[in-house]
Amino acid sequence: MNKIVLASASERRITLLKKWGLKFKICPSDITEKTKFKRPSAIVKDLSLQKAKAVQKQNKDSIIISADTIVVLNGKIIGKPKNKKHAMQILSELNGSYHKVYTGVTILAQNKKENFYDVAVVKMKKISQEQLQILSAKNLDKAGAYAVQDKQDNFVKKIYGDYYTVVGLPYYKLKEKLKPFAIKLTAATKL
Repeated sequence: MNKIVLASASERRITLLKKWGLKFKICPSDITEKTKFKRPSAIVKDLSLQKAKAVQKQNKDSIIISADTIVVLNGKIIGKPKNKKHAMQILSELNGSYHKVYTGVTILAQNKKENFYDVAVVKMKKISQEQLQILSAKNLDKAGAYAVQDKQDNFVKKIYGDYYTVVGLPYYKLKEKLKPFAIKLTAATKL
C-alpha cells in the first residue's frame, strides 16, 4: 500500500486522522494561500488542491490528504486572527450568530484525485465581553478564532451538519471519498 501523507501541520487534523485509524507522515505545504475564486466552496477546494499538489512534488508515490477551512458570516470570509485584538473583533461579530464553516479536502495519488468540500452551520451562544476577552487569547491559529472541540470554550450552541467539518476534516464525506484509494477510517468519536 502507498504511504499516506497529511499536507498539514494542524494539530486537530493530525489528532483526527490518528483517531480514525490512519498511519501517515506529516508534510505541511508552504503555499501562499491565494486563490482567484470568490465562492467559499470553490476557495476551500482550490486551496486544499494547491496544498496537495505542492506536497505531492516531494511525495510522488504517496496518497496526499490536504484540507482548508474557512468561516463565513453573512457572506464575509473570516480567516485566522492576526492578533488578540483582531480575535476579539472576530469573536464579537460571531457572538450569538449563525455562520457557516466550509472545509475543502483533496485526496491525491498518481492516478486518482478527489476534491470536495462540506459545509456546516454553526449557532453561537451569546456570551459576555469578559468571556470574549478570555477566548480571544486562546485560538489565534484557528479560522474564526474559536475551537469547537475545546470543552472549556463553550461558545458553540449547536451544529447543523458534520461536527468534524467544523473541526477541520469532514468525517463522513472523507470516509466515502477514501474508498477508491482502498483506505478505511474507523468509527468517529468526538474529540
